[in-house]
Amino acid sequence: MQILAIYTGEYGQRHIQNIHAHAPKHWWIESWLAPSTYPLVIDDPADYLPGEVPPADLILSFAEAKGVAELLPDLARCSGAKAVLAPIDNEAWLPRGLARQLRGWLENIGVICVTPKPLCTLTEQDYGVTRRQRLSYQSPEISEFARYFGRPNLKLTVDTENRLIVAAEVQRDAVCGCARFVAQGIVGISVDEAQEKTGLLHHHYPCLASMGVDIDYGDTLMHVSGNIFKDEIGEQVKPYRKVQYIVPSTRSED
Repeated sequence: MQILAIYTGEYGQRHIQNIHAHAPKHWWIESWLAPSTYPLVIDDPADYLPGEVPPADLILSFAEAKGVAELLPDLARCSGAKAVLAPIDNEAWLPRGLARQLRGWLENIGVICVTPKPLCTLTEQDYGVTRRQRLSYQSPEISEFARYFGRPNLKLTVDTENRLIVAAEVQRDAVCGCARFVAQGIVGISVDEAQEKTGLLHHHYPCLASMGVDIDYGDTLMHVSGNIFKDEIGEQVKPYRKVQYIVPSTRSED
């Protein structure tokens, strides 16, 4: 699969570095540093496109400037891309209204576009956009990408006698690499402590989602991301945890 990854700053660089480090060998990845500033109205997108656009099956947009969204239809045409992944990890970079417009623009030229909010809600068949809403999609290119990067998926091995996590295999990493960081940090941890430890590890990793309260979630996207990790681990250790029940004492009649 041929991939064109677009970035404007450190956010995108981190993602691209992690993809390069752990992508399947049959992926070919080209990156483009896009301009970071744009006028309010872009008269001619061609003025901001690279001189030569490499061929691509999938475009990944990790831009920290909303003006890049207006370039994506032309980049898709020039590259021959069949699909575009443009995550919303910060509404200042891709507001929800512009994301809807982008999906429509690309649909009009026969290109599938997904805008997961945040990026680590992406799976092989759908992605999150609000607390209660997920959108499904059909794109072999995006599904292929989401097989390796998206919603974190870890397979835990538990020593049932000692109730310790003895191995954590990353089956799908977060695009930023946080799942691998969490997997390394929870090995040797008691199942009773695993969920809380996961939250702390996510907090210590440089999550790139926004810390502003998002109207669609009623929470910060960073916390949404952290809860995804905690739920992933919590569900797997649940059968091994010891649950303490507090029984109230008998009430005195005196």
